[in-house]
Amino acid sequence: MLPKNENELLTRTGAETPMGQLIRRYWVPALLSEELPAPDGPPVQVRLLGEELVAFRDSQGRIGLLEEHCAHRGTSLFYGRNEDRGLRCIYHGWKYDVEGRVLETPAEPAGSEFRHKIRQRAYPTVESAGMIFAYLGPPEPRPVFPNYKYVSAAPETTYVTKALLECNYLQGLEGECDSAHLSFLHREFRGGGQQALYAADTAPEYFTEDTDFGVRLIALRHPSPDETYVRVSSFVMPVCCWVPAGHRREAHFYVPADDTHTWRYDLGFLDRPATPQDRHRAKQIGPDYRRIRTMANHYLQDRKAQRTEDFTGIEDFLNEDACATETMGPIYDRSKEHLGQSDKGVIAVRRFLLNAVKDFESSGQAPHVIMDERENDMRHVDTLAEVIPSSRHWREHFPHLVLRTTLAAAQEGVTSGTR
Repeated sequence: MLPKNENELLTRTGAETPMGQLIRRYWVPALLSEELPAPDGPPVQVRLLGEELVAFRDSQGRIGLLEEHCAHRGTSLFYGRNEDRGLRCIYHGWKYDVEGRVLETPAEPAGSEFRHKIRQRAYPTVESAGMIFAYLGPPEPRPVFPNYKYVSAAPETTYVTKALLECNYLQGLEGECDSAHLSFLHREFRGGGQQALYAADTAPEYFTEDTDFGVRLIALRHPSPDETYVRVSSFVMPVCCWVPAGHRREAHFYVPADDTHTWRYDLGFLDRPATPQDRHRAKQIGPDYRRIRTMANHYLQDRKAQRTEDFTGIEDFLNEDACATETMGPIYDRSKEHLGQSDKGVIAVRRFLLNAVKDFESSGQAPHVIMDERENDMRHVDTLAEVIPSSRHWREHFPHLVLRTTLAAAQEGVTSGTR
């Protein structure tokens, strides 16, 4: 269980809250590249960490992320004209560039210098792997964008979906840190492969490691005396978990839209071109990035299928996850929990987050905020699932899974870690 004061500390993410301030020190997903497909296209409303923003791609292809309400008299810039390297308010024609500079105030007298005294709030962005990331923290110093594996991946080897969850971000994130639920929530009665491994051992052996990026989560199942099924997930600060999805690697982000709504981004990155099957979640999501199966329609649960086909009768892992987390309520009261051995990963991640936010309050320092490009070596951030001989230790089998590493150490052929 989590005391109510600590639950509040972790779940409240507004601009004036400790967790909100901590998350704002990182690059977090703001929207998908496909939402801004071409220069001078329609703007897009973005709700992120309780802030009302508007995104646009200007004439040169640069991405702006601005406070939605015009600095003049508050009209929404979502309805503005995206033209000639800026976004123009429809009320009095004030025009802003991607950095929030006021380019024109055409209703003011000729020669007026008024516009130079005003700046619209604007946040920097980075576009990578079909996603647009934003940094909402202090302008200087600005952190380096982390060099994760998907950053340099060929576009054809990645895929990404986005869907709204009607609950606090932590509920979704904690679901990713729990391997035991795979044996139940996602069980398919006719499945082979990994499904058989989950069924053969429903009580995995858990280990966790605090790392420089967050928490590594190791679940070991023993389907036979000679085999160990190793599943490694990685909680990556501040709101992401890397998980194996079949034979794919995926990074799942749970970004607070506000305290009771969350944007879930599923980013897959492969060693081959992505296929329609890899993008199977897309058919579960409507054009407004809302899932077709929701709590309002009981996730279109099929009770017959629940008896004969799978454990839930709910189609697709995405919707099963949503059912488990949304039905807890908008913000779950964790003081009512009864945690067991299977919750070791959840407990470790909560502890890491609590330590991080408390340390940030006292020192202003945040873990895994990269300020020096020489420290931007992310090869030890990984996720995997593999059957190995039971006589072999998982760490020996995966030597790159160290606790911390730096680019300088890598250039010398040295990495650091402990067993």
